[in-house]
Amino acid sequence: MRVEVRGLEEEYQRRRKSRIRELKRRRKRVERIRRMAISGAGAAAAALLVFALSQGTHAKGESGVASTVQRNRWIEFTDENILGNRQTESYGPPLPEGYGGLSFAAYATDHTEGFGESILSQYGIVIDVEQGTILAHREGQTRMNPASMTKILTVLTAAEALGLKGDDWKDSSLLEDTLEITMEVTDYCFVNGCSVVGFERGEAVKVRDMFYGTILSSGADAALALAIYTSGSHEDFVELMNQKLEDMGLSETTHFTNCVGIYDAEHYSTAYDIAVILKAASENPLCREVLSAHTYVTCPNEVHSEGMPLSNWFLRRIEDKDTRGVVLCGKTGYVTESGSCAASLAVDSQGREYLCVTAGASSSAQCLADQEALYQRYLTADV
Repeated sequence: MRVEVRGLEEEYQRRRKSRIRELKRRRKRVERIRRMAISGAGAAAAALLVFALSQGTHAKGESGVASTVQRNRWIEFTDENILGNRQTESYGPPLPEGYGGLSFAAYATDHTEGFGESILSQYGIVIDVEQGTILAHREGQTRMNPASMTKILTVLTAAEALGLKGDDWKDSSLLEDTLEITMEVTDYCFVNGCSVVGFERGEAVKVRDMFYGTILSSGADAALALAIYTSGSHEDFVELMNQKLEDMGLSETTHFTNCVGIYDAEHYSTAYDIAVILKAASENPLCREVLSAHTYVTCPNEVHSEGMPLSNWFLRRIEDKDTRGVVLCGKTGYVTESGSCAASLAVDSQGREYLCVTAGASSSAQCLADQEALYQRYLTADV
């Protein structure tokens, strides 16, 4: 089994490196055009670039003049509006001062669309990261239960609290620390019917495995053990998570009562907020590595002498779909109250990143189909 998993991992890494090399080549070509435009070497290229950027970051008024006020408007789409009949508007909160050290926020424009009828997820959003614009959404700022998408913030909070923030995270001795799976962890998972990696009570597991287990297997045992290791208790760790949300300016629309994603009336988020959280996690090198791993084998120990193979089913399935790009990171979730949901980060052939969050699908297959369809529509075509 271990040999088979390693073979799959090697093949995936080979294919991934090939895709990345091609994307880098195309990105360099785009960067050369941009440098020419900035230096004035190509007046036409410069004009085209300025026009493209103004279209992405500003919405034009009736007079044709770009308006930054339009950019800050959040457009709510109803079913009627999707058919082109009616549009209602509301305004999102301004960007908080400092924004927790993060520079990312996205806004709707006059070009923001509603989801088409073929998209069945109840909630969702698609964001162009580079332009900071919302390309499309459905109930993007409506509170919903994020299920195991919660675990994106779990690994980000743990990584930051443990000081694993830089590119040297692989050299940290903390990841080689071992912790014991306690009865508190196993009982919590059993009582709440959580998905687990499969660690056993009394098993000594490395911190590194907890990060991967939290995301790839959506393991509540890994998430809870990581939380207790980081803060001493589940409750104290959840306080850290909510403090992070406050620092990010998301505390009015997102609040967590646990690090796992089990249902609670006071455990809620929005599609937009989950997208912002995923963007923040992708900027942490350790979290990005974990969120982009397709497979992983836990470190051998006395209980599992060959380790346990873990797999991110979402990434492994969507890589064979026609998304017009490469989905780099992904985390799914499910509880009855939220339906099937997923948050992902993709890159197109020009190297531009996009965030896509959907929730409220009737099945994991429908969730996957919705994500594929949204990327198909909104990712930039090959150049």
